[in-house]
Amino acid sequence: MQPHRLVLVRHAQAGAAPVDADRPLTAHGLQRATAIGTWLADGGIVPARVLVSPARRTLETWERAGDGRPPVVDERVHDNTVAALLEAIRDVPADVSVLAVVGHNPSIPELAAVLDDGTGDPAARRDVAAGFPTGAVAVLDLDRPFAALAPRTARLDAFAVPGD
Repeated sequence: MQPHRLVLVRHAQAGAAPVDADRPLTAHGLQRATAIGTWLADGGIVPARVLVSPARRTLETWERAGDGRPPVVDERVHDNTVAALLEAIRDVPADVSVLAVVGHNPSIPELAAVLDDGTGDPAARRDVAAGFPTGAVAVLDLDRPFAALAPRTARLDAFAVPGD
């Protein structure tokens, strides 16, 4: 079976707006989003599919990080719950081996913790437990298709805050 990789990204730093979904990235957030793209490229991580929330800040994060690859906007990412994220991820086509999800706090860091089977990189586990700031990225490897994703079924292999 082909291994699968899940890349969880918390959107970069956003400013204020009258409506939460309209919050744009700050200048720092734009720089961090660009750094995310560089970090992914340097690591050879090229998502075949990217799920993003319809919020402006997640769209802008991927626009800067994604090297022109268009995302799939999924309202369930904006629901900001682990259950909604799992549902969206499980619906990804079987031929996708690398999936990125660009979402929000608290669901992105909570999902990383829920999926971690405890066998991955100890430093990455400590860093995720210490906090998942804006613009952070967690990379998890799976030995199963996304449709079978469940708690404690992924190995946390990397965690970074690109641009720090």
